[in-house]
Amino acid sequence: MVQTKTFLGTFTLWLVFSPCLLYAQEGVNGLSSYIQGQYQYGQGDASLKVGDTNENPGKGFNRMGIRRGRVKFEYSDGIGTGAVQIEANDRGVGFRDLYIGLKDPWLGRNWLMAGIFSRPFGYEVSYSTSALESPERATIIQYFFPDERDLGAMLTLRTDAAAPLNFLRLDAGIFAGNSINRETDNRKDFIGRLSAQKKAGNWGEWGLGISYYHGSVYNPTTEAYEMRNHAFVKLDKGTTGTFMKREYLGFDGQLSLSTGLGTTTLRAEGLFGMQPGIAGSSRSPNYSSRPGNTPANALYERPFLGYFFYFVQDIGASPFSVVLKYDVYDPNTRVKGDEVGAEGSFTSATDLWQSTIGIGGIYTFNKHIRFQAYYEINKNETSRWVEGYESDRKDNVLTVRLQYKF
Repeated sequence: MVQTKTFLGTFTLWLVFSPCLLYAQEGVNGLSSYIQGQYQYGQGDASLKVGDTNENPGKGFNRMGIRRGRVKFEYSDGIGTGAVQIEANDRGVGFRDLYIGLKDPWLGRNWLMAGIFSRPFGYEVSYSTSALESPERATIIQYFFPDERDLGAMLTLRTDAAAPLNFLRLDAGIFAGNSINRETDNRKDFIGRLSAQKKAGNWGEWGLGISYYHGSVYNPTTEAYEMRNHAFVKLDKGTTGTFMKREYLGFDGQLSLSTGLGTTTLRAEGLFGMQPGIAGSSRSPNYSSRPGNTPANALYERPFLGYFFYFVQDIGASPFSVVLKYDVYDPNTRVKGDEVGAEGSFTSATDLWQSTIGIGGIYTFNKHIRFQAYYEINKNETSRWVEGYESDRKDNVLTVRLQYKF
């Protein structure tokens, strides 16, 4: 039995990777990979990114595993580009990127992309996790942009490199709105970002961006809920298969300064708007099939706010960097404290805000190997009406990670 399982696992990996290896033999001019092995310790209520859930609720626990193992194959003939990125970790094997791109033959700075690739919203969504200074992206990014990628088509526009506005970039596209999974309805979402990035002499670099998301979420039930004052009101839609609006506006900024103390990096990002989610979660949809007509799948439209800040300081010319991060996500700005869970409000733990203070250090041995230690102090809004959230939960997390990249 063990030999059969081993054979099936090896055969599955061969089926996934053999086309990529053949592709590589035919002339790949872009091959990259990274592996992140990590150990995590969490307090009793914590949720860890590797391993299974806590077997002793209320007590601290630890897990180790492979957080990410990715390999990306990319080929370009000068105008056309094709890419596929495979993910392998302790939860299984899948894919991340799968796209084709066409570059304009005149300026070489404008692109048309189609397939599955990073959504053009904000700065952190497309920021590689191999370079990220914290173990995970900000909470709201994880909730609203699961897998970071989506199926769609996008146009990138830039001026000539010698033009006065060469530091501006416009990305705009139409997406399925269901992450890396197959499309499940007729609606399409629009995502666009206008950004600017420019060097400031020899001492630094700055960047700014504004993003907009306009889309919808499929409601499989005849009921939906929207906020009025401090409670949800039930709406009778009369039929299944209606949609609720999904709309975000985001702002981001980056600043990098080089001094005798080392490079200082500051980043900030915030977004607000309207997010439909179910009673038990405010996450964006990333299902592989349409949800069923059950009360648990009815949509709740929530006004939200999320923002986060990074401070990263390299210690002189040493390989050591210090990281500070502050991360806030409020899934429902219309209610607070004991208003959440109050009788007749239809609110729940899903509507409570959460924040994280992250403190960490990075040691870069060389361009391939990086060691990271990071501690998260997690806080949550409390309400006497929500079981388990009458006080702050014990869910701080320590992450120790070793990464190899090539």
